Formats: sequence, C-alpha cells, structure tokens
Amino acid sequence: MFSLENIVNLPMIWYALIFTAVFLYILLDGFDLGVGVLFPFAPSDKCRDRMMNSIAPFWDGNETWLILGGGGLFAAFPLAYSVMMPALYIPVIVMLLGLIFRGVAFEFRFKATRNHVKIWDYAFHFGSLVTAFMQGMIIGAIVQGIEVEGRRFAGGAFDWLNAYSVMTGIAVVFGYGLLGSTWLIMKTDGETQNWARKSASYTVLYVAIFLAIVSISMPIMNEQIRTRWFTLPNLFYLVPIPTASLLLLIAIWRDIHSNREVRPFLMSFGVFLTGYIGIAISMWPYIVPFKITFNQAAAAPESQSLLLVGTVILLPMILAYTGYCYYIFRGKASHEAHY
Repeated sequence: MFSLENIVNLPMIWYALIFTAVFLYILLDGFDLGVGVLFPFAPSDKCRDRMMNSIAPFWDGNETWLILGGGGLFAAFPLAYSVMMPALYIPVIVMLLGLIFRGVAFEFRFKATRNHVKIWDYAFHFGSLVTAFMQGMIIGAIVQGIEVEGRRFAGGAFDWLNAYSVMTGIAVVFGYGLLGSTWLIMKTDGETQNWARKSASYTVLYVAIFLAIVSISMPIMNEQIRTRWFTLPNLFYLVPIPTASLLLLIAIWRDIHSNREVRPFLMSFGVFLTGYIGIAISMWPYIVPFKITFNQAAAAPESQSLLLVGTVILLPMILAYTGYCYYIFRGKASHEAHY
C-alpha cells in the first residue's frame, strides 16, 4: 500500500518547514516591528506618516508566518507544543497582546483626528516594543533549555525570566530596529531617509555587540553546543557562519554611510540568516532544547502526511501572494494617507 511516510522523512520536512516559517516571520514582521520601535524618535509628524505608510500594505500579512509556525508546531509536533507552551505561556500571551494592541493602534491612527494621533503613535510604539522584547525573551529561554520530566514541562511559570533572556530581549529590539531603519532607507527619501541612516548606524553597532555576546555565551552555557562548534573538523565547517556575520555587519556600516538604499536592507536579512543558522545548528536535532528531538515529538505519520498535502497546496499560494504584494507596493512611500 502506498504511504507518503515510506518515501519521505515527514518529521524532518515538518521540522524544516516550522524553522523556515519562524525565520520568515522574524524577517518579515521584524522590519515593521522595527519601524514601530523607532516610531516616536522620528524628527516630525510627516516622517511618522511616511513610516506608517511604508508598512501599511504588508504588516498584517507578515504575521501569516507566525500562524504557520505555531500551528505547524501544534499539529506536527504536539508533544513539543505541550511541553513548550506551559514554559512560555506568559511571554507568549504578552507578545500576542502587544500584537493586538499594535494592530488596533495602526487602524485607529489612520482615522484619528490630529489631536489624538499622538495617543495612537505611542500605542503603536509600545505594542511593537513589547512584542519585540517578548520574542527576544522567548528565544533566550529556549536557548537556555526547558526543564522536562518524562513528557511534560517540570519547571516554574517564571523560568523564562532571567538576566540572559532580558539580554536577548534587548538584542532582538535592536535587531528589529536595524531591520526597520534599513527598510526606511529603502522606502523613503529626504529627511526621513537621512534620519533612518543615522538610526541604522546606531542600531548596527548594538546588533554587533549583542551578536558577539550570544555567540560567546551559548557555548559557555552548554557543553553540547561547545563540543559541536569547537571540535575538529566541525570548527572548519562552521567558522564561515560567524565570519559571514562579521562581513555583513561591516558591509551594512559602509552602505548606510553611502548612497546605497536597497543593499543595507538585504544585508540586514543576511545578518539575521547567519544568526538563525547558528542557533539552528546549535539546537540540532532538538525541537525542545535539549530534551526532546523532532523525531521523538512527531505526530502520527498519517497526521503529518495529511497536513503536508494541504501545506503543499497552500504554501505556494501564500508565497505568490506575498511576492505580488511586495511587487505592487514597491517604490518610495509618501506622507499622504492611502490606507
């Protein structure tokens, strides 16, 4: 009898799909969260209008990938979902509240009178800031590992809250700030673009510092990560990843002090990609670090097969729509409301 699980490694495919969906979310929602983080520091209301208009066609569609990542984890790896969610309930709920508050502020700002716009400006900023910070804290908690006994979470409700996760939270805020500022370099001109270049020159320095701290601290905290990265011949295979990060950061610094507009944004994507690959290599093959592998957490093959059929049909449609949206709304944003 024909069976999809006999010809493909379903857990591996879903592991790759979820990691890809989370990465796309970090990139695509990261730049519009970064715009929100930078929002109150813009030099004028006209600049803020341009900033808002630059992300208006994209911001809600970018969150599709968060749904795919979370829904995929729940459906394809239910054991991992049941362990990780109790460990991260509080930061996940706060993150979702930030997203909701940010979305409401986005809608109301376009319809508010000029006297009330400031209220929604700050609502948009703090919703974005809280969301970015919580996402960074979630990453920090996951990287440190989750306490597991048997098939359940065995830690406390606030295990995620510590100095390291606060540091990674701040790091993600600056990382998203870099994405947001380079996005504005690409999508605006004049006063807004000049201010965005100055913002990018600050954020890229902090991103470099935090990236170095995380790269050094992870092998120190975990012997398994240390062995993977610093034993031979692995060291020769993996050293190009931090080297690429360094070269990309240097390229961003040079580009934001030149007339380049598109490349700083693409280079910022590259920095996130190398960092994400580094974390993925460090965590492999665990989906609940460093307790449960993706094979151990996988749902029944029949369930993963059925889910994969739907994903194969819908994912190209989502990618096509996303690409078409970015193509249609290419070019510079103006300060005039079109939302």
